[in-house]
Amino acid sequence: MIRCAVLCLPVLAMLPACERVPGSDTSDRLASAIQFPEPDRPVSKLGANAFSTETARDSVGEARKVMDFAAIEPGMTVADIGAGEGYYTVRLATRVGESGRVLAQDIDPDALQRLGTRVERERLDNVSIKLGAPDDPRLPDDSFDRVFMVHMYHEVEEPYAFLWRLWPSLKEGGQAIVVDVDRPTDQHGIDPFLLKCEFEQVGFELEMFRDAPELAGYYAQFRRAATRPEPGEIEPCKGEPRRATGGDTRN
Repeated sequence: MIRCAVLCLPVLAMLPACERVPGSDTSDRLASAIQFPEPDRPVSKLGANAFSTETARDSVGEARKVMDFAAIEPGMTVADIGAGEGYYTVRLATRVGESGRVLAQDIDPDALQRLGTRVERERLDNVSIKLGAPDDPRLPDDSFDRVFMVHMYHEVEEPYAFLWRLWPSLKEGGQAIVVDVDRPTDQHGIDPFLLKCEFEQVGFELEMFRDAPELAGYYAQFRRAATRPEPGEIEPCKGEPRRATGGDTRN
C-alpha cells in the first residue's frame, strides 16, 4: 500500500541527510549514486515550489490538458514527483476519485508540511505524502499507473540513479510523464533530445511527445522497456546533443 497519513511528515522530515562523498569536482556526490554515471550537463538549482500562480495555470487549462494527454481516469494510482505546493496533487486527486490514489513526493520537508496542511484542509482522503531523495524517488514497486514530473526533472542532480530507481515503480503498462521547457538545464529546462537519451539509457522508451506552448513547454510520455540495464552499463548522454535528424545523443 502507498497510503501514508499526513501526520507522518514530522517523522519523515527527521530522516538522516543523504551521505555525500568527495567527488572529482567542487560538488560532492551522494554515496548512494556513485555506482551510476554523472550527468554530462549542469543541473538547475532548486526553484520556487510555486512555478506560477494556480489561477494563471488554470486559466490556460494546464493541469486538465496534461491529465487528458496522460489519459488519467478514475481509479488510477498516480505519483506527483516534486509536488511542491500541490497544484497537480489536488487536481489529480479529483480526477482519480475516491477509488484512486495519489502519492505526493518532494525532497523539501517544508513544502511537504505545507502540502500536508492543504490536504487536510481540503479533505483529500485519497492523497498520501512521502519525502523523497535527490537520487531516489522512494516509490514502492509495481504501484503506479502514471508518475508525473512537471517542471522539475531539470533539477534532479543524479538523473541516472533517480530514473533507474523509479523504473520498478510503474505497473505493467504504466507511464512516466514529463512536462518541461526546451532550454539549457542550468536555466530550468532540458533539451527534449537529451531528455529522451537519459530516459532510454535507464530502460524507458519514448511513447509520445507534444510541443505544448500552453504548458509553458512540452509534454513527453515514456513507458517502461522490457528490461533495465545494470548501473555500470549506463552510458552518460552528452550535455549538448546533436539536433540532426536521427542523431545519437550518447557518447
